[in-house]
Amino acid sequence: MNGQSLFPDPPQGMTLSALNARIENAISRSSDLHNQWVIAEAVDMRLVKGHCYMELIEKDPSGNTIAKISAAIWASNYGSLYYKFKNATGQPFGNGMKLLLKVTATYHRLFGFKLVINDINPEFTLGDLARQRQEIINRLTAEGIIDMNKQLPWTEVPQRIAIISAAGAAGYGDFMNQLHSNAYGLKYYTCLFSASMQGAQTVPTVLAALDRINASIDLFDCVVIIRGGGATSELNSFDNYDLASAVAQFPIPVIVGIGHERDVTVLDFVAAMRVKTPTAAAEWLIQRGTDALAHLNDLQDEIATTVRETIARAREQLAYYGTMIPATARSILDTNRVKLDSCARALPVAAVNLITAQRSRLERAVERMGDAVANTLLREKQRLQSLDEKATLLSPLNTLRRGYSLVMKEGKCITAATQLKPGDPVTVQFATGKADATIDNVNNQQQ
Repeated sequence: MNGQSLFPDPPQGMTLSALNARIENAISRSSDLHNQWVIAEAVDMRLVKGHCYMELIEKDPSGNTIAKISAAIWASNYGSLYYKFKNATGQPFGNGMKLLLKVTATYHRLFGFKLVINDINPEFTLGDLARQRQEIINRLTAEGIIDMNKQLPWTEVPQRIAIISAAGAAGYGDFMNQLHSNAYGLKYYTCLFSASMQGAQTVPTVLAALDRINASIDLFDCVVIIRGGGATSELNSFDNYDLASAVAQFPIPVIVGIGHERDVTVLDFVAAMRVKTPTAAAEWLIQRGTDALAHLNDLQDEIATTVRETIARAREQLAYYGTMIPATARSILDTNRVKLDSCARALPVAAVNLITAQRSRLERAVERMGDAVANTLLREKQRLQSLDEKATLLSPLNTLRRGYSLVMKEGKCITAATQLKPGDPVTVQFATGKADATIDNVNNQQQ
């Protein structure tokens, strides 16, 4: 073996801490890794002893995570960044938000690689939220449903109100007090469908409330979705496609009164009516009622005016007719008197003409009657002659002359053998004379 080892000498290596030190030194010296603006989505955000830890991720258009890194905001900087973002956007930064962050890459030989967040640009997040809202609006528009609820007809006075709100919420209480204590005494019938109006349960509970209302849709004139003021971040749930689509396609009009006047959500774009607060929703309903009441009062005034004018015109016409009646009566009497005189003068002539005409008709009738009687007498005479001839032909004497004889018993003609018995005396009549006989035998059988 010549004194040589079977194994080559192992390579000389460095310690892990030495390698980590080199990485730390390289990162700390690279200016390209200091104070760089990075766009990322924050997830798994948590506070630990004043420090805010999170994961920053990037997704592709399909929603798949394609990059991920740990990040932190140290407690010394967290408070100022938190309030800067909230004051600008109206909400704190949280999970699921897309953020524009100024970061510095750091490496600690014990805790590893991490991005330290030094600053945040809230305007970018505002723009992204607006972009998401606009994408939902564009989708609803492309599907042709964004204006469906707005185009529904309203009842003249919506009085049967389905309310979606949180039970016991101040906004719900303000709405109910304003609606039912209106100064006009208008009656409204309300039914609360309780739902969570903030947080993760907002969308599913509001959708469930809409489903319950739809199950008894004939009982209501409209739906009111109300929520009192609060942080803008609490209204994010109302920028939801599924909820906006359900409201847009709901079969009765929907009123949305969510937040403050400055707050705008996607529901405001699809509802039949958008008002700034729950109280404003009640005021709008009351205004509909008062408008209808004013219209009824106007109609009442118009009817009263029309009736008064009609009565006045009728009185004028009646007075006019009252002055005209005597003259009209005299005119009618004079006219009819002239007609009567004319008829009186024409009556004798008409009577003579009528008598002459009737006399002519009577004479013609007498002539026709004489002819008819003569014709009737002739026909009856001919009929009697015919009957006389038939009677002569069918007389018993002529029958005897034709060779027949007539058997008589006690002066009555015998027509059947059953009328005789042996020993009966009979008389046989011939055309010329008769003979008496006695019956010796009777045969009742027919020949």
